[in-house]
Amino acid sequence: MLDYLTNHTWVIAIVINYLLALTAIITILLKNVDPTKTLSYIMVLVFVPFFGLFVYYMFGQEYRKTKLFNRKDISNRSVIKSVGKNLRIKEQDFDELNAVLDEKIKLVKLLKASEKSPLTLRNDIDILVNGKIKFERLFQDLKDAKNFIHIEYYVIKDDKIGTQFLDILCAKAKDGLEVKMTYDDVGSCISSKMKRKINESGIEHRAFMPVWFSSLTGKSNYRNHRKIAIIDGEIGYVGGINISDSYVNYEDSSTYWRDTHLRIYGEAVKVLQFHFLTTWDFVTEEEIEIKKIYFPEIECDQEIPVQIAASGPDTDWANIMEAILTAINNAEEYIYLTTPYFIPNDQIVTALQIAARVGLDVRLIIPKESDSWVAQRATASYLEPLLEAGVKVYLYKRGFIHAKTMVVDDIFGTIGTCNMDNRSFNINFEINALIYHNEKCKKLKSIFLEDLEDCETLKYEYWKERSKYCKLQESLSRLWAPLL
Repeated sequence: MLDYLTNHTWVIAIVINYLLALTAIITILLKNVDPTKTLSYIMVLVFVPFFGLFVYYMFGQEYRKTKLFNRKDISNRSVIKSVGKNLRIKEQDFDELNAVLDEKIKLVKLLKASEKSPLTLRNDIDILVNGKIKFERLFQDLKDAKNFIHIEYYVIKDDKIGTQFLDILCAKAKDGLEVKMTYDDVGSCISSKMKRKINESGIEHRAFMPVWFSSLTGKSNYRNHRKIAIIDGEIGYVGGINISDSYVNYEDSSTYWRDTHLRIYGEAVKVLQFHFLTTWDFVTEEEIEIKKIYFPEIECDQEIPVQIAASGPDTDWANIMEAILTAINNAEEYIYLTTPYFIPNDQIVTALQIAARVGLDVRLIIPKESDSWVAQRATASYLEPLLEAGVKVYLYKRGFIHAKTMVVDDIFGTIGTCNMDNRSFNINFEINALIYHNEKCKKLKSIFLEDLEDCETLKYEYWKERSKYCKLQESLSRLWAPLL
């Protein structure tokens, strides 16, 4: 028997592989997910033995419905319920907003059904362009903190800017403030020396879903891509800028990094706080105490309507993707999109094509040179049908554009962490601020138009004539699009 197994090891391994693959294929089919995604996984499972199983078990599991990430539902805590009740806007205010937004009120209603995405009115916001401005504002707010600081980032590195950031947190913790910090274990890189300093200062910190070899895991699934900073429950930050020198544009930086972040003062910070606590609840083993001090009364004389939309395996729906899709479908004049990774689903592609074909001004800014060869070519495969429909595509050439923004009709805008790709829509933990305000949306529009000065226009006539070799590369890369 042992000799038989030894002599037929390869055959046995292949049989076991395809038995497991068959089980996986049946599971995929029963989920009735997007056919393109289904076929991509089936092809990998059938034609790439062993590696196909690895890809499926690493990237193909759908956890949103199984609630793997909902260890405890903190939304049922009395403090959270009380805050949620107080955040509900009056019907009179909602009617006034309805008159301003017209058809776009559907966006509010889409997320309003979720207690985790209430519409907040009393807010003041600042749109921060690039890392230098963001870090100047953030560092000052951190130094001025009086009660607590909560940090949740995909990337935290103890390089030059990261060390400044962590030193401030350590100083505040030594002064007696509560400082909690969670960082993604794949995206972040903090040295043992810095971790000892963090521990000695009294900062509570946890890695999100730790991995053994973070430098080798690449885009291992279900990463926390959110970037949240909360100071005293009054000031919050959200957007595309991580804690790393890459985002600062020092004089010796090899690549100019163009990004956008948002500073919020007001009620919307309470929603950011809720989502931070949800993450903290997941990364810690102990029962967390939700203090009333986390949700202070905020005196804000500005009225800028803001909703916080979060999505990931811990949410029932793909909230951010649905909000973007609803905004596109209800646009009447223009849609301006900026994203570093454009690998959309069929719904987004069709919505953009229809918007352009009926005469709307639809514009898309993407990087001319991406930091991912495969992602760039997968993106390229989506451009020709958009160009043919009349979508204007611009290639940002000054450096790498990492901003994730959208503005529609001078009345709706979004700034956050969500890229226009499958990973952000369905796999990673993401968070965006949705803004319903004429002045701020015009500001976001003007920033978009300024970015166009650093872009080159992609012409349909030129693009459709690219070589068959380029198109083959794009088609092969697109096969991996649901996995990127």
